[in-house]
Amino acid sequence: MTLTIKTIFAFLLMLTFMQQQRDQSLRPRARDLGIVVGILPPGKQNAITDVAGVRVGHVTLIKGDNVRTGVTAILPHVGNLFREKVPAAIFVGNGFGKLMGSTQVNELGEIETPILLTNTLNVPKVADALIEWMLALPGNEEVRSINPIVAETNDGYLNDIRGRHVGRDEVFEALRAAKDGSIEEGSVGAGTGTVAFGFKGGIGTSSRILPQSLGSYSIGTLVQTNFGGVLTINGAPVGRELGKYYLKEQIEGNRVSRNFPGEGEVSDLADGSIIMVIATDAPLDARNLKRLAARAMLGLARTGSPSSNGSGDYVIAFSTANQNRIRSGETVRDREILGNESLSPLFQAVVEATEEAIYNSLLRATTITGRNGHRVEALPIDKIVEIMRKYGGVK
Repeated sequence: MTLTIKTIFAFLLMLTFMQQQRDQSLRPRARDLGIVVGILPPGKQNAITDVAGVRVGHVTLIKGDNVRTGVTAILPHVGNLFREKVPAAIFVGNGFGKLMGSTQVNELGEIETPILLTNTLNVPKVADALIEWMLALPGNEEVRSINPIVAETNDGYLNDIRGRHVGRDEVFEALRAAKDGSIEEGSVGAGTGTVAFGFKGGIGTSSRILPQSLGSYSIGTLVQTNFGGVLTINGAPVGRELGKYYLKEQIEGNRVSRNFPGEGEVSDLADGSIIMVIATDAPLDARNLKRLAARAMLGLARTGSPSSNGSGDYVIAFSTANQNRIRSGETVRDREILGNESLSPLFQAVVEATEEAIYNSLLRATTITGRNGHRVEALPIDKIVEIMRKYGGVK
């Protein structure tokens, strides 16, 4: 049998991808290293899917030397979201980004499609595919307006972002692949080509469960990390110890000030973006979901982010409480929602889950070489363990 160069190249690429997946499966999460964030217990999977009904799907694109990107889908429930919308809100920590559909969400207090995460220039293509998916669902034959929710970070350092490689096939595959249970993290889906704190970023997730006396509610967070700052893990100054942090070179006089990294270097700037998706089964209305979303920014801050001028820091929060779904055709709604006095424990939960999800996105990510030979290293686990022990950040 004669093998063409193209066939051999495809085979080698497949082997590389399989090796990356194996490497990723061996990398730890925060709790595997004894890094316990906060006081509240996580759910069974310590993932956003601990909120009953939530599903997550990824498609990872690693092609040739330059394509390192993907798409991640978050489904609040497996039904027709247009016919059974969920209460939702979007909080903007810093608005340097593109979050399609945000104005209608905040106007009406609901989402009517799955939430898709991708890269900056793929937002319109992904939204178009999501609209096609929604219009084809049974029951939507007469629908004439869809508000797709698509968020992004810019993976252009590692990925051929101008090629806009995520389209209909990838979106449909991610939606079909969405599942509950454990979630792939790190350099997968929309996190394939991202960079955080100068190291490989990606997808991360975590959850918290309130005690029975506080309602036994679940909070789950999923993040797409692509931002910078001075990395701090459970209070330990990891970025400083590793010698890679925001403004390091400027402080030392080794770089003139500029807004973007030079070609072939990993920036020590804090620009980038992070998308934080918050799910809860607590019966919250849009107003208190927005308050909940705002607290995710506190979890982000704990990791060392200054939420810089060039960082798009967005939080999408929704409630899966079945009694509060917004069903098409309703003119009067009967609902039960938590009062303001019940929110503080949920605020604590979302801060903790967001912080830990960011750590998981970094710890689970693998080293990636991509566009123009750019290489971004994964966090060095052995050094992280040493630093955490030094500063008492592990249990």
